[in-house]
Amino acid sequence: MLEALPPNNAAFVMRVTCMPAVALRIVDVIVESFDPAETAAAAFERSGSESWGVEAYFGTAPEETRVRMLIAVVAGAEIARAASFDRVDSRDWVTHSLAGLAPLRVGRFLIHGEHDRDAVSVQEIGIEVEAALAFGTGRHGSTRGCLSLLAAVAKRRRPRAVLDIGTGTGILAIAAARTFRLAVKAGDIDPVAVATAQANAKRNRVAGFVRPVLARGAAHPTLRNGAPYDLVFANIMAAPLRSLAPALRQILAPGGTIILSGLLLCDVPGVIDAYGAQRIRLIRRLDIDGWATLLMKRGNAQRLRKFSASALSVPRTAE
Repeated sequence: MLEALPPNNAAFVMRVTCMPAVALRIVDVIVESFDPAETAAAAFERSGSESWGVEAYFGTAPEETRVRMLIAVVAGAEIARAASFDRVDSRDWVTHSLAGLAPLRVGRFLIHGEHDRDAVSVQEIGIEVEAALAFGTGRHGSTRGCLSLLAAVAKRRRPRAVLDIGTGTGILAIAAARTFRLAVKAGDIDPVAVATAQANAKRNRVAGFVRPVLARGAAHPTLRNGAPYDLVFANIMAAPLRSLAPALRQILAPGGTIILSGLLLCDVPGVIDAYGAQRIRLIRRLDIDGWATLLMKRGNAQRLRKFSASALSVPRTAE
């Protein structure tokens, strides 16, 4: 999943407070500008306030001037000057992350921490993710887009086989397992992500359905043996998504659906072309907070138009 995991030895933090839209822009520019193995960033609501907090954690001391310059580009000089930099230990990371996370609703899904279990209604599908386990907590526009399109697909059909490539914290795999009550194959290139997804699957009582493996793309026997898939998630980034197009077509069942995300708006045409060359066509697009999520299907154009018109009532821009 696109959302980053925290640096293994997060020792430095940048904090700033601003309005929600600005906070999301700051997170995006930091995530795009630094190595995800060394840096993680999040925006979150502040209790009792209209403003949001932004926190960026670094494995090594950041160049404050560079960080302030990046913030100034997307948020203005005043907010850049207001940013504070501190040295923290790992316990501070966990405490601050958990304290700032309010439950997040995306359709029927409610993403929450242990402290908000009681917030899940009987009509909702709760997905419990602890910041202590992983940084990806479902707030990113790409994750929200994937969940929204998953909900739309679920109204139309019940897939027989589901795959989540780049599972990260496992949110999408867990959501699919909870929705369809079936086993979901999942993999990630990062061993920390695999361990995190396993822990989250257990926390959400779907450990028997979601058993992530360490894999680059779908290059793992467990993932290949689960093909063909009726539904595939790949919430990573544009370059690997384009390179994966031929491999994903091989494991996608005829008429199967694929949800792609982790895309900046400028990335969309290239990804659509790469999958179009594999006879996988776009049938729906969601743009959330500057990130695009694509719903695509392997099949002929006539069937795609019918599916899009009759099944997917999700607006182009959500939330």
